[in-house]
Amino acid sequence: MQDNNQHPDEDNQKEATEDLYYSSLITKMIVAAIVGIPLFILGVVDIIPSLQTELGYWTNFVFGLATLGVLIYAGGHFFIGGWKALRVHTANMDTLIALGTGIAWLYSMIAILFTSLLPPMAQHVYFEAAAIIIALVNLGAVLELRARRHTSQAIQRLMKLQPKTARLIRDKEEIDVPIETLQIDDLIRVRPGEQIPIDGALTEGSSYVDESMLTGEPLPSEKKVGDKVIGGTLNKSGSFIFKASHIGKETVLAQIIQMVQQAQNSKPALARLADQISSYFVPTVLIISIVTALIWFNAGIEPRIAYMLVTSMAVLVIACPCALGL
Repeated sequence: MQDNNQHPDEDNQKEATEDLYYSSLITKMIVAAIVGIPLFILGVVDIIPSLQTELGYWTNFVFGLATLGVLIYAGGHFFIGGWKALRVHTANMDTLIALGTGIAWLYSMIAILFTSLLPPMAQHVYFEAAAIIIALVNLGAVLELRARRHTSQAIQRLMKLQPKTARLIRDKEEIDVPIETLQIDDLIRVRPGEQIPIDGALTEGSSYVDESMLTGEPLPSEKKVGDKVIGGTLNKSGSFIFKASHIGKETVLAQIIQMVQQAQNSKPALARLADQISSYFVPTVLIISIVTALIWFNAGIEPRIAYMLVTSMAVLVIACPCALGL
């Protein structure tokens, strides 16, 4: 029996869900970029007032609220994913993104609210880093989803290559039957211009078959008695009869579709490696941050508490974006 991969209604629902998710990612990326890019430019040209001034305080405070909105709206799924990983005592890329952007925002707010308690070199904010990281990671997700959508379209085109009916020879009569009813060793006739329904081997006649969908070869292949034919290929000229050898999921076309779907649904090796590295990197960075805080608390110069806070959080602020390749 021929198996259908999915019901049409399920395909339409899945496609609609993916379209909604795709549009949502684009919106989140744009929102994060609208906040992050101007902050980055203002930081480069160095026109943001100092934190020690009242104007600088309120200006950066507003920037902090805007960045918080970015973290909640455009980066909320990273924090949710990081929290889920934390609940099962592991870490992944979501953990790394949430930790890096969250600490950058938290440190910046501390720098605003407690400027006088920090050393002069530490009176700096990192709102632009948090927003741009969120924008770039969402951009990567958009590009990945776009590639998957193109793969889905390729799968749909492959499915359309297989005809819905076949001309079955039974009791010396030829009848059109649904392809799902075909059995192994059935005799099937293919006329000129028709697509071959399933895999088999010629038992009568000869023809030229266009197999470019499999081989990429533009010239049709000559087929004689005993030669194999593949379902989904196009009979160019001549009429022939062939005996079915593979049906359903055993056909070459069905196996190609299955492999493409598996490749689409499986996580890329690079992403799995990134998650594996993150599971070790995140705890390592946290340990280094704690050790740094303890060293400064016990052996640092005054004000110890301020330096302890600055150095320990600096480890997190710098290490996590670096691990993301920024």
